[in-house]
Parts: sequence; C-alpha cells; structure tokens
Amino acid sequence: MPKFLYTARDREANLINGVIEGHDESFVVKELKKRGFTPIEISLEKEQAKAAAAVVSSGMKGKVKSMDLVVFSRQLATLIDAGISLVMSLNILYDQVENPFLKKIISNIKNDIESGNSLSAAFFKYQNVFPSLFSNMIRAGESSGSLNEILDRVADYLERIENLKRKITSSLMYPVVIVGMAILINAFLILKVVPTFKGIFESLGGQLPGPTQFLINLSNFSLRFFPFIVIFLVIATVSVLRYINTEGGRYKFDNLKLNLPLFGPLIKKVCISKLTRTLSTLIRSGVSILEAFEISGRVVGNRVIEQACEQVRLRLRAGENIAEPMEETGKFPPFVVKMIAVGEQTGELEKMLGKVSDYYDSQVNDSLSGITSIIEPLIIAFLGVTIGFVVLAMFLPIFKLSQMIGAK
Repeated sequence: MPKFLYTARDREANLINGVIEGHDESFVVKELKKRGFTPIEISLEKEQAKAAAAVVSSGMKGKVKSMDLVVFSRQLATLIDAGISLVMSLNILYDQVENPFLKKIISNIKNDIESGNSLSAAFFKYQNVFPSLFSNMIRAGESSGSLNEILDRVADYLERIENLKRKITSSLMYPVVIVGMAILINAFLILKVVPTFKGIFESLGGQLPGPTQFLINLSNFSLRFFPFIVIFLVIATVSVLRYINTEGGRYKFDNLKLNLPLFGPLIKKVCISKLTRTLSTLIRSGVSILEAFEISGRVVGNRVIEQACEQVRLRLRAGENIAEPMEETGKFPPFVVKMIAVGEQTGELEKMLGKVSDYYDSQVNDSLSGITSIIEPLIIAFLGVTIGFVVLAMFLPIFKLSQMIGAK
C-alpha cells in the first residue's frame, strides 16, 4: 500500500507532519479529518512516486498528444454523464482509441479500477502522459461526486492551452522559416557560387573592388575552415543545451527569455496566462490552494515564475494571503496582483483568475499580431541587404570591366 507524506494543522492550529498509508489521497484526507486535523498538503512518498513513475517506463514506450487527451477527457465525461459505469466507459474508449500507447494505458487503468484503486490513483501512475493537474482534478471530482464536470473542465483547459500554443507556433513559423532560408541561401552563395566567380575574376586580373574582395576572403575562410566551423557549432550547441538542462542554467535561460527586447513581454504574458488559467481551473475544481500553486508553477514552464510560485506557496503555508507575497516577488504585473486581491476579498478568486487569463490571452493575440507586423519588414530588409550585397559584390568587377571597355 502506498505511503503519503502529509502536512496538516491540529485543533490548536499547530503544523503537523507525518506519514499515512492508504489507497489514495482521498483516503488520507478522510483519515486526517477523523483525527481532527485539517489537511494542508499531501504528497506520495518519493520512493513510491518513483515506483509509480517506473510503471510506464517498464516496457511501454510511446507518446500521447495533447489533443488526444482532450478527446479522451471529453468522451469519458460524456459517457459518465450518460450513466455508463466507469469500467464500461473505459472499455468503450479502449475500442475506439487509435493510439496504441494510449490504448495500453487505458487497459491498465481499467485493470487498476477493477482491482479497487481510484481513478485518480490510476492516472497518477502515468504522470508522463497525464500531467499532475489531470490526476489532481480527477481526485477532486471523485471527492465531490462531479467527475463528469471535472473531466469537461480538464478538456476545456487542455484545449485552451493547446490553442494558445498553436497560435504562437503559427505566428512565429513564418519568420523562422524565412530567416532559415536566408541563412541557407547566403551559405550556398558563399560556399558554391562565389568560388566559381573567383576563378573568373583571377583570369581577368586587376584590382578587385572592396566588397568583392571581402566576399572572396570570406568565402576562402569558410571553405578552408568549414569542418572546424561545423564542429565548433555542434560543440557550442551541445554545451549550451547541457548547461540549460542544469538547474542554474535553466533559471538563467528562462530569466533571459523574460528580458528579451521584443519577445520578452510576449513570453511573460503567455506565462501569466497559463498560470492564472491553471490556478482558476484547479481552484474551481476543488484542489487546495497549496497544491494549485505547486502544480501551476510547474505547468508554466519557466523556472523564474515557478520559483516565484513556490515563494508564494511557502507564504500561504504560513497562513498569509495570496496577493501580498505575489507582489513581493516582483515577477507578477500589478494588474494580476490587484485582481487576485479583489478576488480574495470578494470570495471569487477563481472567477478573477479566469478574467485575468482571458485578458492575457487577448494580449498575447495582440502582441503576436504586433510582432509579426514588425518582423516581416525587418526580414525583407535583412534578405534584401544580405543577398543584395552578395549579388552586387559578385557583379561589381563585371560592371567595372564593362565601363573600362566602353571607355576604350
């Protein structure tokens, strides 16, 4: 039976830590309440968590797309709402799911439920497929008896996040492709075309124009040291990626992204939108505020914001409100802090968080449109200057020669 670490307050409001064995977290909550404790935080013991995570890695390999999870959640909610039992619903989904990896997981989850485990405990075993947000919301739905409603909320949440990712990807794909093509075209001209013209220029003799000589020197250097340049770029890329994967490197990289001149504000808006959307969804579904901040910080995907959420969570654990510690971190815009403060005062925190998320979603759309309108002329100018310089430098000697022949 799995062991759960818990933090709770007794009748005198003293903090108490301990370990309880149970089938799932809902069992631990009931047990704590029987003892007269108020649960604050419950988590699976590390060794148990590692064992649960190892279930997927043992002979099961594959990938589940976000939209597959959206469809799975929506269909499971519909089946449960129609009065079909959970095991029968999973059987139906198993028959129609096309992804073999997801099909195998559904089969395992069904077996776990038939063995007496809860649905949330079964999902928890597959954290690399179902995020912690998913299993925590399912647990809240089981406790409140509104599993179908919670599954619909999960599907709505995942769909919104996926749509946001698609908007960002589609908006930035064009500039990335154009810049990539420009680099490839220039590399082709310098490595293949310029050396051909070099032989023609040498046969003509005479002093070459400055731009042409510079281009030839650049071509000679690139051809001579091409293997070393490739090796250097590979080593540099691998070194940077390895550094970014360290804790300190990841924090510095994420901090750098937030401070970029053009994309920094956009990245911050995306992070705030994801954070507030996740918090709103979790709190509305009955997940405790401490768990909500922990999960939301990880979902954002930015170490700077994640650490700020952890600071807020520690202050909440000590009994403080949300707005003040958020403001003191300096990582959240005043608008967000004020809206959360109003939500706390009026008792409509999840509603205010939803409004903040909707606002920042619209801000992200506006920012994407603005950045695209700025980047497009810059890319055209970049292409014109770089490719134009190469072409002009190659033809300058020919123009010069034509002028000399005309003068004679």
